[in-house]
Amino acid sequence: MGKGRIKDGDEVAITATVRRRVTEDRVSVSIPSYGFPHSIVDKTSTVKKGQHIELTGDVTHIDGDLVTVNLGVPVTVNIDTLKVVTSYVPPKRKAPLVDKAM
Repeated sequence: MGKGRIKDGDEVAITATVRRRVTEDRVSVSIPSYGFPHSIVDKTSTVKKGQHIELTGDVTHIDGDLVTVNLGVPVTVNIDTLKVVTSYVPPKRKAPLVDKAM
């Protein structure tokens, strides 16, 4: 992905690898370029160690090549590990900001 293609508010996806099942409803995952352990809620019992899983979240901050994504908790990763799911479009204004002069 190019740097100019991802912006604040975009919904992005990160492909993580399942490390192990922590409890019957939580799974530990490894996120590329994120050096900390991360676990997610997964109620299905079908995920296996080494399986890839896609995590989606909204971009909250961009700092050069680092992007912070909200996955329930903020996760800062390299911009190259992200894939845009939905681009953010600001809401359109229906009425003018200033009243008409009389």
